[in-house]
Amino acid sequence: MERSIYPGKPYPLGATWDGEGVNFSLFAENATKVQLCLFDGDAVDAREERITLTERTHQVWHGYIPGLPPGQRYGYRVHGPFDPHAGHRYNPHKLLLDPYAKAVSGVVNMHEAHLGYEVGHPDSDLSFSKVDSAPYVPKSVVIDPAFDWEGDTQLNIPFHKTIIYEAHVKGLTKLNPEVPEALRGTYAGLGHPATVRYLKELGITAIELMPVHQFVNDRQADGLSNYWGYNSIGFFAPEARYAASGTMGEQVQEFKNMVKALHAANIEVILDVVYNHTAEGNHLGPTLCFKGVDNAAYYRLTDDCRYYMDYTGTGNTLNVNLPNVLRLIMDSLRYWITEMHVDGFRFDLAATLARELHEVDRLSAFFDIIHQDPVISQVKLIAEPWDLGEGGYQVGNFPPGWAEWNGKYRDCVRDYWRGAESTLSEFAERFTGSSDLYQDDYRRPTASINFVTAHDGFTLNDLVSYNDKHNEANGEDNRDGESHNRSWNCGAEGPTDDVEVNALRARQKRNFLTTLLLSQGVPMLLAGDEVSRTQQGNNNAYCQDNEISWFHWDKLDERLLQFTRKVIALRRKHPVFCRRKWFTGRPIKGIGVEDIAWFLPDGREMPDENWDHDFARSLAIFLSGHGIHSLGEKGERIIDDSFYLIFNAYHEPLDFVLPKDKKYGRAWEKVIDTALEADDADGDTYQAGDTVQIVGRAVHVYRQVK
Repeated sequence: MERSIYPGKPYPLGATWDGEGVNFSLFAENATKVQLCLFDGDAVDAREERITLTERTHQVWHGYIPGLPPGQRYGYRVHGPFDPHAGHRYNPHKLLLDPYAKAVSGVVNMHEAHLGYEVGHPDSDLSFSKVDSAPYVPKSVVIDPAFDWEGDTQLNIPFHKTIIYEAHVKGLTKLNPEVPEALRGTYAGLGHPATVRYLKELGITAIELMPVHQFVNDRQADGLSNYWGYNSIGFFAPEARYAASGTMGEQVQEFKNMVKALHAANIEVILDVVYNHTAEGNHLGPTLCFKGVDNAAYYRLTDDCRYYMDYTGTGNTLNVNLPNVLRLIMDSLRYWITEMHVDGFRFDLAATLARELHEVDRLSAFFDIIHQDPVISQVKLIAEPWDLGEGGYQVGNFPPGWAEWNGKYRDCVRDYWRGAESTLSEFAERFTGSSDLYQDDYRRPTASINFVTAHDGFTLNDLVSYNDKHNEANGEDNRDGESHNRSWNCGAEGPTDDVEVNALRARQKRNFLTTLLLSQGVPMLLAGDEVSRTQQGNNNAYCQDNEISWFHWDKLDERLLQFTRKVIALRRKHPVFCRRKWFTGRPIKGIGVEDIAWFLPDGREMPDENWDHDFARSLAIFLSGHGIHSLGEKGERIIDDSFYLIFNAYHEPLDFVLPKDKKYGRAWEKVIDTALEADDADGDTYQAGDTVQIVGRAVHVYRQVK
C-alpha cells in the first residue's frame, strides 16, 4: 500500500516525532532530488522503502509521514551532479546518514561499498560507483525525546571552582569489578553509583569526556581500532558503541541518565567535540553523509574543487564560513545543552574554526555567533587553541568568554621538574594563571586550563618513567606520536626494581600533582594519573581499545590516590588557590601585606635580577588569604588562610628560611611535603625565621597559623 506523505515543515532539520508521525527535513542546496529511505530493521537484507520528498523550501527538502513511530530506521539517497572538479559528489547508490540524526543504530565500520568511486579504476575518484552501500551503513533512528529529568539542570559551577577530570567513557569503567559486567564501558557504567562515588570522593567537579558523537572506526585490518573517536560523523547522536541498551534510540535515554546521575553528585559533564572535520576524509574517502548530501556546501575545497583543504591532518575541514555549516554546529551545541543537559564543551583543534580564509581570525563568524547566543554562551567553552595549518598555534589568542588548554603551562611545568634550562619568571607566570597570555584582553586566570598530561601524550606515570615514546604496538614503527615529550625517566627506562628510582618517580608524580592543583587557573587531571595508570610508554594510544588504554581498577596506587584527594581537598577548601582575579603584587588595602610575594631560599624577597636566571631551580611563594572570603555553613564570611609554598627542583637538598618579617606570619604549619606520603606531612609547626630543609625535587606547603 502506498504510504501517505504530507508537505511537512522545513524546520527543525532532522527527523522530529510529534506523537502522531514524523517530520523529515534535510538541507541539500545543490541536490536535484532527495529520497527518504525507510528500513524495517538493521539486518543486511532489511526491506527498504523509498519515498521522494517533493517539497522544497529554499535549500531544504521536507515531508511529513503520519503513523511512523520512534525507533524507525531511515536514511537518504540524494541525487545531483557527479562533478568532482566542481565540488559535487552526488551518488544515489550510497545510503546517507541524516546530518541531524539524534541516534544511529549500530556503528560505521569502513567498507569498500562506502566509496563513491570504483576501487582500482584508472580515473580513481573521478570514476562512479554503482555499488549499493545500504547493507553496510548503519541507519539513522527516529527518537522519542521525552525524558523525566526530575528537575535536573546544568550545575553552573563557576570556572574558578572547577577541577576537570579528562576521561574516556569506555576506558574508565571497562575493567571496574564494582560495575555490573553488562554495563562496563558504557554510559550506564559511567553513571553507575560505583563510578560516581569514586569521582565524588576524588573531589573533581567536572568530567570531560572524550568524543561521544557517533564516529567512524577507520582502523580495523590490523586488529586495532579508532579508540579515541576523533572521527565524527553524527553531531547529534551519542556514540552507539558506548550504549549498554539496544539500538532503538535507547542510547539517548542512557546518556541522559548518566548526566542526571553525575549532576546529582554535583559533577558537571563537558564534551570533547570535533566540529573541525568529519570522518569522510579526503577525495579518496567514503561517502557516508555530508559528502553525498552536499559536498560543496559543507567542506573547504581547494581552487580545484576536487580536493579538500586539510587543517586537521584528517583529510578534510568543515567550512565554518558557510551559513548552513554554522547552523549545523550551533544547532548541535544547543541540542546537547537543552536536550542532553551537558555543562560545556572542549573544542578539538579549535583554531580551525577560527579560519575565515586561510588565516586564523579570532573574530571569525563562529566566535561572533557563539558570543551572542543566549544558550551556548552561558556554558563552559574550552578551546584546544591550535591546528596543523600555518599560524595554527593560537594559545592566548581566543576571545573573552573562552578558556584554553594552556600548552605553555604543560611545557613549562614539565621542563621545571625535569631540570631543563628555563627561567623562574615563566614558571611564576604559569603558576599564577599566565597573565602574559590572558590579562591584556580582560580575561581572568580561569581562561587557562592548566594540564601536565592529557589523552594525547604520556600519562603522568609514564612522564616520569620514560625518556622516549614506545608506540610499537600501534603498528607504525614507532613513527607516530610526539617525539619531544619533555619527560624524564628518573634514571631507568620503563619499569625497574631500583628502589631509589621508584622513590624519585613517586615524588615527581606528587610534585606535578601539587603544582597543577595549587596553580591559579583551572586544573585538568587525566583519568588514572591519580593512581599511576600506565600505557607502557605509549604516548599515542589512539588505536588501543584494550588494556593499554583502560583504567586498571585492580592496580590502583592507593597512596598516590590518597595524596591526590588531599591536595584537591586543600584547593577546594581555600579560595587563595583558585582566585577569580589576578594577583597585583601590591599591599592589600588596610592590611599592609602583598597579595603575593616571592622569596629566595635565604628568606629574602626575590630581587628583579633573579627572575631571568635559567639555572635557578628553587623559589618560595607567599599567598595571602587576606581579602579573600568564603562562606561558612551558616553563611558567615570566613577570611581565608595564607600559605607559603616552597618549590625545589634542584637535585640536592636545600635549606629554606621561612620569612623573618612577621607581617607574613608568625607561625607556620606544614600541610604538604611531597617527599612524604599523603598523611605524613601534617602537624609540624615552625616559627618565622626558622630554617627548614627540603630534599631534592620536592614541594612544601605551609599554612599560616592564626
